[in-house]
Amino acid sequence: MAARLFQSILLEIKNKVPFILGIVDNAGNIVSCTELRFIGENVEAAEDFFSSGSEEGEFGGYSFRRLDGYDNGAEYAVFAGESGQSAAIACNITAIAINNSKSLYDEKHDKATFIKKIILDNILPGDIYIRSREMQFQNEAKRVAYLIHMDQKQDVAVMDLLQKLFPDRQRDFALTINENEVVLVKELKSNDSKEITKYGRQIDAGVTELGVAHVIGIGSVATQLKDIARSFKEAQVAVEIGKVFDDSITMMSYENLGIGRLIYQLPTTLCEMFLSEVFKKGSVESLDKETLFTIQKFFENNLNVSETSRKLFVHRNTLVYRLEKIKKLTGLDLREFDNAIVLKVALMVKQYLRSRETAN
Repeated sequence: MAARLFQSILLEIKNKVPFILGIVDNAGNIVSCTELRFIGENVEAAEDFFSSGSEEGEFGGYSFRRLDGYDNGAEYAVFAGESGQSAAIACNITAIAINNSKSLYDEKHDKATFIKKIILDNILPGDIYIRSREMQFQNEAKRVAYLIHMDQKQDVAVMDLLQKLFPDRQRDFALTINENEVVLVKELKSNDSKEITKYGRQIDAGVTELGVAHVIGIGSVATQLKDIARSFKEAQVAVEIGKVFDDSITMMSYENLGIGRLIYQLPTTLCEMFLSEVFKKGSVESLDKETLFTIQKFFENNLNVSETSRKLFVHRNTLVYRLEKIKKLTGLDLREFDNAIVLKVALMVKQYLRSRETAN
């Protein structure tokens, strides 16, 4: 790529300067030149220039300007066949043109940058297919987005962790979204939820070991490249809903959000109207911590009175008394499934509204 890029730019400049311009490597060999016949010859002064460590300078009657580094460790410099201010300016302008072109080329052919553009909606849908073919990217592989949201600015440490856990840079892409968020786009072998959960637990365990407070959101499986953006947005929603309804959980999958996903999309006015209707015989504030804990355990034990009383270490009659108290306050008998569902949703709605108040 380098020689082709060098030569294309030099040929555009050829008729604009009265002297020879070219590119040499750190051994002094000319790899590109405005005069093709000089390619392959050696400029002895170039070795002195590279040895000096300078970014630019005049050596042996030539002007030189170093180019940005290349991944293979090769070093290159622009040279002009004479010294003086005009030659130095020409070297600098040529170096800027080559460095800029290299940056654009690298960005165009860098898969990680391509994936980041997709998830952030910075590329047109029609261009995704074309670019994926140019980069020999498998378009229809199964992929899923894992979003790691951190309470502290630990993106560098978490990025290092992800790259160690998933070192295949051609299939798995760890990307920094901001100082508090890092995303992993992971290629899957199947749609199996066990595989998705397994990778999530690996990330969760690694980040926990770093001592970083976090929440991991997992999107649904994307079967095409363009769908990665959807998976990423779902992972964002999973993080937000997880923080609202259960801040003790560090990993939340979009597909397992249940009722919380519906509530999260409701307007606050509708939520407030629903609460006023549900608690018309009493106020949610009248439910003390003990009562709320009883309700939670009753739900966890599938509305089973005997099992719930055992888990609460109370007599069955004590639990029945508490349930009657809840019925008196709310007008809802939790032993009836429909009433239990209404109260479950109402409590989640109240929790959602509180989170909105805190955020504002």
